[in-house]
Amino acid sequence: MSVSLYYTARRATPLSESEQAAVTRVTGARQASFPYEDEESLYVYDPRVAEPGIVLDGSTKMPFDPGRLLPVVAHVLDSVTELRRALPDAEWHVHMDDLDIEWDEAAGYELPGMRDADLAAELAAEGER
Repeated sequence: MSVSLYYTARRATPLSESEQAAVTRVTGARQASFPYEDEESLYVYDPRVAEPGIVLDGSTKMPFDPGRLLPVVAHVLDSVTELRRALPDAEWHVHMDDLDIEWDEAAGYELPGMRDADLAAELAAEGER
């Protein structure tokens, strides 16, 4: 069974050229800096096939390796935070399956413990067993 992170931005008006350029810039930079070549990174769906009112939609399948989970979650949520800041007037919904991830104006999107080095080390050790 896999777990995925989903992100959607809605608004009545489509993206302007400058907003689309910002989305492309953020997406490209965040994909290029993703830590694992063999895991799924930030993935934004083709906007031409989106439902009306959706200006950005995507998902990322979380890794099965427990040692990679926190770095992937942190990287993708940081990526979605950058996208939200590029499109601040959209209505955003970010969730990991049934768990909604709340927006914090200062921190962006975060999950408890996602930057905890001890927890990351513990999960990495578990993944090596």
